[in-house]
Amino acid sequence: MPKMLRRTDSLRPNQMELDQKKLYEAITQGTRAQGPQHFALTDDQGRLNGPFGDFLLSPSVGMALQSLGAALRYETELPDRARELAILAVAARQCSTFERESHEAIARALGFTQDELHAIRREDMTPFDGVESLVGRTVLALLDGDLGDCAWYEAEELLGRRTVFELVTLVGYYSTLALQLRVFRVESQEAADSPSNGFATSR
Repeated sequence: MPKMLRRTDSLRPNQMELDQKKLYEAITQGTRAQGPQHFALTDDQGRLNGPFGDFLLSPSVGMALQSLGAALRYETELPDRARELAILAVAARQCSTFERESHEAIARALGFTQDELHAIRREDMTPFDGVESLVGRTVLALLDGDLGDCAWYEAEELLGRRTVFELVTLVGYYSTLALQLRVFRVESQEAADSPSNGFATSR
């Protein structure tokens, strides 16, 4: 497959309008920038990596998206491992290399084994148990389009309605990011380094 060229150029800080700079600062100086960095938010020219560069195309929508993403990453009741499992399940279904690479780095820091990561890529939740198993199975059901009654009651009983709401929202948010990454041809570093790779493939 021929290599796809990115359809937009991520702006350098000195190219931004005031509302774009506010969004840039919210991403690079906000919650995401605190603590260990498992993937770089900006490149060596200060341009935003991944989907964030295209958030600048519409600063008002981009600000809402980045705020939602930060809330989903840092303010839900989902345990950290369950959250990353859910994100990686979305990445697997959406064939989003950038999401997969970025969040596998976080997952490894949380103790995921390589076998577990490979299982998620296959949408195989059998290595997991308890809350993680339930979250994985729930995400796959949501990606199929709905949560049946039995699955709903199981999730409600074990997670609670608040966390189910947060999980449904997380699946929608990361599916949106995967779509944006595809449409704007945003590659991961792994994809960029591969001469024969397309714009979003799953491994």
